[in-house]
Amino acid sequence: MIYEGRLRELQAGLAQARLHSAAATVALTIAAALFLTLGFYAVRQRVDFWWPAVPIPLVVASARWYRLSRQSRYRFARLDRFYLRGLERIQGHWAGSGSGGEEFCDPEHVYARDLNVFGEGSLFELLCTARTANGQRGLAEFLLKTPPLEETIRRQDAVRELRDRLDLREKTALLGEFEFQESKWETFAEWLDSPPFSFSRWIRITAFITSALLVIVFLGGMSGLIPWIVVGKWMIPLAGFHTVVGLVFRKRVNGMAVWLHPVSTETQVLREGLRLLEAAQFESIKLRELANRVRNGSNSVRHLERLLDALNERNKDLFYVPSLFLLLGTQLCMAVEEWRIANRDALRIWLDAWAEFEALSALANYAYENPESRYPELFSGDAAFEADALGHPLLAGESCVRNDVRLNRDCRFYVVSGSNMSGKSTLLRAIGLNAVLAFAGAPVRAGALRLSRLSVCVSLSVVDSLLSGKSKFLAEMDRLRQTLEAAAQDTPVLFLIDEILSGTNSQDRRVASEAVVRTLVDRGAIGVLSTHDLALGEIAELEELHGMNVHTGSRDGGGPMDFDYLVKPGMTTETNALEIARMAGVRV
Repeated sequence: MIYEGRLRELQAGLAQARLHSAAATVALTIAAALFLTLGFYAVRQRVDFWWPAVPIPLVVASARWYRLSRQSRYRFARLDRFYLRGLERIQGHWAGSGSGGEEFCDPEHVYARDLNVFGEGSLFELLCTARTANGQRGLAEFLLKTPPLEETIRRQDAVRELRDRLDLREKTALLGEFEFQESKWETFAEWLDSPPFSFSRWIRITAFITSALLVIVFLGGMSGLIPWIVVGKWMIPLAGFHTVVGLVFRKRVNGMAVWLHPVSTETQVLREGLRLLEAAQFESIKLRELANRVRNGSNSVRHLERLLDALNERNKDLFYVPSLFLLLGTQLCMAVEEWRIANRDALRIWLDAWAEFEALSALANYAYENPESRYPELFSGDAAFEADALGHPLLAGESCVRNDVRLNRDCRFYVVSGSNMSGKSTLLRAIGLNAVLAFAGAPVRAGALRLSRLSVCVSLSVVDSLLSGKSKFLAEMDRLRQTLEAAAQDTPVLFLIDEILSGTNSQDRRVASEAVVRTLVDRGAIGVLSTHDLALGEIAELEELHGMNVHTGSRDGGGPMDFDYLVKPGMTTETNALEIARMAGVRV
């Protein structure tokens, strides 16, 4: 495994960097001690005054050596953690160790909560290797929205190209001086959407000229070229003008500082990411398009970064008084506001492009770590989901049971019956999660998958809500309404429903369920129903609906709790409720 070999290299490099850091510390200590000792003897006139300068080159060299070795040590440590997390994913120990993306989960989304797209042990946690919060946002959008078919195919091509680009993933992981540095869409969006701060152009030009005159006059006085009385005559009115301007714009400048402080901490990671994307050479249409969208973006962000750095420096004790004297704070805010006006739309484009790139890189990393996965074949036409050896992408390899699934014009839906814990819900989630992966542009956990563009709608984990005043039955009905509305749109629906209308009596349930399925099929949908109610199996036997009864259960010759999790034709004939009751200590 290449990760294990890379980890050995990194750990060796980390040990060497630590050794160099220790040696540099010793050298710096000796050089500093020598400088102080010689300085002491020079003050005591026991050595010539120039002797303390002798160790200065050694001090400078040792300090530089220490700084470089510390940077190397930090770089090796970051990459070591990057590959350790990768190894955990490959070994199946990843759940709970990464970001679950809960902040992106909309409770009203038609499948996010039901398919465990977000949260601990979720699809998002498995996939997410994004360096920035902006990249996490991009990945979440990939998993929540079904793009046009052409866009999915372009994403596939990009993921294929990025799959073996470990160099790019390493460079992405090392963005920023520190690992905790961020680049969030929200930070920049809040700044871009903040109230405009208008500054007259002539004020900015005048302030620049008066500041330059102040510097020239002061330097002239310091050099003796201009008498100090003349210096005073010039500086007093210029400084008075700056005082008036500063007071006039004080409120605006203070307001800008509120928005600019968080932005100033996040520009470095964004700038380095844009530069990485600009410099990379790509073949796929999607990646070349992203690189073109950020062309020259890093230089522009670098200009903003310098302005913000200067604005932060002016608040330090050494520069605070001169900055007030020269009106630097106001002038820098004027320059930043001018940058915002000129680059408002471009910055949003750069942020979106970087978010997409990180999302594609995360999917490519998943493809790299799961070489047995296959890219689905996508086509336009009637609704279809045809899979060979389909498995649940969140299950460990040794515990993942594969099944064939055929949903198409000939078989519009399955009714899956089976006893408790026999794998019905797992089958539905396997279908839904692989569809989500496919439309995001990633490979899927299947021997082969052929599917059309589908709108995924799921009702698996619908619960009641006291806050919104919804019972479980009402919440389920709301989800069915969303599914029926989606089926009325242009894109066919893939519906996955567990225990449809379970909150009503058996007779009404049978009639209402048939009406729902009939409506969905008439609107071109395909999907799966799972149930314990054997009466619902009659729906699949209606010839005009083109359904099929399948079931899950115990293996041949096994007990009622000895499941093989394989999908078999026909209705189930097994029950295990009494066995479960006995396991709970109930006498039956």
